[in-house]
Amino acid sequence: MAIGINCDMGESFGIYKMGNDVAIMPFVTIANVACGFHASDPSVMAQTVQLAKRHKVKVGAHPSLPDLVGFGRREMQIHPDEITDCIIYQVGALRGFLEREGVPLNHIKPHGALYGMAARSAEVASAIARAAMVFGVPLVGMSGTLQEEIYTAKGVAFIAEFYADLDYARDGSLIITREHAAVAPKVAAERVLRAIKDGVVKSIDGPDVGVRVESVCVHSDTPGAVEVAQAVHECLANYLD
Repeated sequence: MAIGINCDMGESFGIYKMGNDVAIMPFVTIANVACGFHASDPSVMAQTVQLAKRHKVKVGAHPSLPDLVGFGRREMQIHPDEITDCIIYQVGALRGFLEREGVPLNHIKPHGALYGMAARSAEVASAIARAAMVFGVPLVGMSGTLQEEIYTAKGVAFIAEFYADLDYARDGSLIITREHAAVAPKVAAERVLRAIKDGVVKSIDGPDVGVRVESVCVHSDTPGAVEVAQAVHECLANYLD
């Protein structure tokens, strides 16, 4: 079973720096590049695509709700058609930089609050799927949620991901916080291996919840992200795609 390691990248903006993409890139196989609505700007997008190309890392789009101030981690009341348009706009911008470098668009992974909303709302998930259909690429999401149900029902390929550095609730949903808490690299690696081998992860409430792992996410803004990415990369040496 081949498993990827994906990381949300290109999240700096102007003179404001977020994450250490240069140090993390060697330890991932897939980069989810921010497209300007929660982070990034044209130059950051261009540089991140070039960095990924040098490391032979696949590149996908990481579109968000239009929430630059809140880093895309605040839910918004927004019409489904507007969600679709927002995603097409953002992915289209990234694809321009990809085409200049001769790099294909690998996938789309919604960011933050948009990702969480899609797991619970068929309308939001459908809006995202309609955007992905324009570009003909898979969507990354959580197995066992409306993301998987709606995306696949609409004929969009689905990649199930597991989070190495976020907690899960009893119902299997993610605990999405405004700022990510630190996680010990060894603990993250152990969580990933258990998720792969046993198909479960311990919830923040105590009981195990079922998960499926086709790609593992490590966030670039988690404290100690480079060490976490390295530990996950090492523990997945026999699984990497």
